[in-house]
Amino acid sequence: MKTLNPAMARVLKRLHYPLDVILTCVRWYVAYPLSLRHLEEMMAERGISVDHSTVHRWAVKLLPVLEKAFRRHKKPVGRSWRMDETYIKVRGQWKYLYRAVDKEGNTVDFLLRAHRDKAAARRYFEKSIDQNGEPETVTIDKSGANLAALDALNAERETPIKIRQDKYLNNVVEQDHRAIKRRTRPMLGFKSFRCARILLAGIEVMHMIAKGQMKCAFGTNPSAVDQFYDLAT
Repeated sequence: MKTLNPAMARVLKRLHYPLDVILTCVRWYVAYPLSLRHLEEMMAERGISVDHSTVHRWAVKLLPVLEKAFRRHKKPVGRSWRMDETYIKVRGQWKYLYRAVDKEGNTVDFLLRAHRDKAAARRYFEKSIDQNGEPETVTIDKSGANLAALDALNAERETPIKIRQDKYLNNVVEQDHRAIKRRTRPMLGFKSFRCARILLAGIEVMHMIAKGQMKCAFGTNPSAVDQFYDLAT
């Protein structure tokens, strides 16, 4: 395998399993609607004894490194965004995953927040703009909090972001939420906000890779599997 990136090498130094086993478990966990118990059983069928709690620990340690690597290779997104939030259960309580896609359906960015209000929406927009550049247009639903956040941002800008409130146009992001929710359902809720944030980022990264949002070497066309593994190098 290629040389590991230094951050990944530091994390793996304490993990006493072959790298391909660790990366396979982590990828399956964020790519498919599988529980940790499923992964334990699937590894056992392959003659590898790994406890479900160990797989969870691998995911929490590796995914932040892989997300950081992905962001360095993420393709630019369009400047017309569709933004919405969806519900995620953490320790038995609903939290809010803010997300946006461009008009082609590419993921712009995501952010898990404890509350659904103007401050949470503004933080989401600030993060998204910092990571992806400024949009020309943002389409939202009839949420007053999201509108207030965009109005507050526009008050500080020379060129305001055009705001559209149209539920029909936002169908594309609502449909995209389903891919994330389908993956989180077998997890039966997250045990902590920190774990939820890390695992959701891993799910989003794998979802973006599957949508072709990772830059690859010119003339190459690696599979989603190979692209995920390349993030470790």
